[in-house]
Amino acid sequence: MRELMAVTKALSDLNRVRILGCLQGGELCVCQIIELLGLAASTTSKHLAILKHARLIESRKDARWMHYRLADPDAPKVVHDALRWVSDAISREKQADDDAKRLKAITRIEPEALCCRQRRATTRRSALRAR
Repeated sequence: MRELMAVTKALSDLNRVRILGCLQGGELCVCQIIELLGLAASTTSKHLAILKHARLIESRKDARWMHYRLADPDAPKVVHDALRWVSDAISREKQADDDAKRLKAITRIEPEALCCRQRRATTRRSALRAR
């Protein structure tokens, strides 16, 4: 029952469902996910942690980069059932089409360039708040 509750919690947020949708195309670096969602890195990380806790996604670290992908085959049946349901449900949503188009452009940018751009934007926002 815990697995079911973790999965339902994870699916109760639009941004987390969007993350699952974009991972259907394969593994992504966290900076690509941040760029797609347009959220703060800390907010995006919290969403990813909830999805990972529910075992809907897996991660791997490669030097400085954290990459995410959909659940591995050894995940519980409830996880795979939920991923199939989400995939089917979002395939009919305009948001999923918009995200796919935007993600196509985002994945053309080197992750390091995205990361630098995001750091500069965060620094600018912090400086503005400090005034």
